[in-house]
Amino acid sequence: MKQLIAPSILAADFSNLGSDMNMIDESKADWVHIDVMDGQFVPNISFGLPVIASVRKYTAKPFDVHLMITGPDRFIPDFKKAGADMITVHYETCDHLHRTVQLIKERDMKAGVALNPHTPVHVLEDILAELDLVLVMSVNPGFGGQKFIPHSLKKIRKVKSLIEEQNVSVLIQVDGGVSLGNAPEILKAGADVLVAGSSVFKSENPTETIAGLKNIEVNTIYA
Repeated sequence: MKQLIAPSILAADFSNLGSDMNMIDESKADWVHIDVMDGQFVPNISFGLPVIASVRKYTAKPFDVHLMITGPDRFIPDFKKAGADMITVHYETCDHLHRTVQLIKERDMKAGVALNPHTPVHVLEDILAELDLVLVMSVNPGFGGQKFIPHSLKKIRKVKSLIEEQNVSVLIQVDGGVSLGNAPEILKAGADVLVAGSSVFKSENPTETIAGLKNIEVNTIYA
């Protein structure tokens, strides 16, 4: 499968968000990655429901909503109404993770679980078969523009091994410090979906950067 590219609009120009959404819509991006932060689980505040609903009209591409919030269950129906196609919650915020995943799926959305850099992969053993994707955080969540944590490559490989061991169809998404420079190595480790924020929106030509990430030849890497 060709890797999927999900530009993160956390790094977009908030004063010109409609234009940036149009750029994503016309690019080779597959998904739109939307980071929702509550200022409690992470030390930052970002998009709320009204913003997501307002930018939904700019593209038909799937909205990949990453909830970095405490108590995500109570908001899942609202994110569906706002236009989310998939929701990823953090393992660290869910007291009853299976219940949360079921709430997402009951509303016809894909469900993902994110792991912070310090959270071991084995915690997913009993929930993996219920998931559509696993998000490996390759930075500490909360702020864009951070450097990729090298140990994340080992973690991606562990997730890949667990997926193969259980023989399930689950995508591996990587978020944090992803760029054209390290994307080949990330894909080689087993990633399927690349989230790129600053490396896209801070580049001279975001459309070309997205195309560059999309056009990396995975088969050549694995050869």
